[in-house]
Amino acid sequence: MAAIVDRAGASAPVPALAVTAWTATTAAGPGRGALAGALREERSALRRNDFGPRCGNGEPLPCWIGRVAGLEESPLPASLSDWECRNNRLAWLALRQDGVLEAATRAIARYGAGRVALVVGTSTASIGATEEGYAALQPDGRLPRQLARPQLHSPHSLGGFLQQALGLGGPVQTVATACSSSAKVFAQAARLLRAGFADAALVGGVDTLCGSVLFGFNALELVSPEPCRPFDVARRGLSLGEAGGFALLEREGDGPWLVGYGESSDAHHMSSPHPEGLGARLAMRQALARAGRRAGEVDYINLHGTATPKSDEVEAAAVAALFPASTRASSTKGVTGHTLGAAGIVESVVVLLALEQGFVPGTQNCGTPDPACGPQLALRNEPRECRLAMNNSFGFGGNNCSLLFERGPAR
Repeated sequence: MAAIVDRAGASAPVPALAVTAWTATTAAGPGRGALAGALREERSALRRNDFGPRCGNGEPLPCWIGRVAGLEESPLPASLSDWECRNNRLAWLALRQDGVLEAATRAIARYGAGRVALVVGTSTASIGATEEGYAALQPDGRLPRQLARPQLHSPHSLGGFLQQALGLGGPVQTVATACSSSAKVFAQAARLLRAGFADAALVGGVDTLCGSVLFGFNALELVSPEPCRPFDVARRGLSLGEAGGFALLEREGDGPWLVGYGESSDAHHMSSPHPEGLGARLAMRQALARAGRRAGEVDYINLHGTATPKSDEVEAAAVAALFPASTRASSTKGVTGHTLGAAGIVESVVVLLALEQGFVPGTQNCGTPDPACGPQLALRNEPRECRLAMNNSFGFGGNNCSLLFERGPAR
């Protein structure tokens, strides 16, 4: 067997970017305050599945989900009705929380519409609307009139919708790398700003529940029939969720900072992680190298932690190999569910909350940790002044991304 090469891939720190506005809407509710409340109260927002196509017995797929309430009663404004679908409804709801829309509008006025980039991540975009269309095909095989909108049935539906909603004229990019999608948007935005293509970037991610997601993951035998239990010795798989979130990145500003990012693509297997965590280790080491920081300086790591047997085991071993026992780490998917292409932005918001509010969220639903886990795993909430924190997002096919955020002034 060939030796594994594990190099950081970045030799010098890169300029930090200010996170001047940020938000997430999850099953816990709209905005980061609702998410912070659920984390503080150690309260899961998962519920029994009542969504999507039915099984052969007429019942929903027997599992638990993180569903955002109220989307069915929240149509898009008439001026944006050509983009009408559940995914874009969630994007519009999330964008209007925590002053992010207003901050983006001010950035457009300050820099110009052509100098604000938009980089969004999603794994399924508006495929739920495509499913609806095929389920209601007309006798001649055409989509029903209300769904015969070609721009909707595209991986770029989310980006196109947001571009029109905000009136942006700068770079618009969609990142679709499975569960690392809306973590990689931070890295892509950093490159755009560093190369001079934009002066600010609105990044984010949105993914909604649909039949393809529920039954697709179930076909891989990855869906748990009970609420997910990340890193628990008796974990049985993931609980799927939906979410949307955004952050505004600028070269200057108050608040937290994106100081490093790391990306890898080990391409070990379509749906299983590299057995020695090669891609995970590369991404984490790159993030530290780009920030010019040591592993021992990281206070908290939000783990990818999906509660699938092999993924949790591999990630725990990778973290234990790189970080000292004093580093705290946890998975928050027991609160929100695994939000797929939105996981990167949602869990970046969790990290920013930890920096802002001085606490490490526990690992919801983990009662007996797997012996494979290292001492870093936090089961319950812990008060801790965090200055440097990492978010891990590891996707199918070995698409991995780690982000490093810092509280306080830019270095």
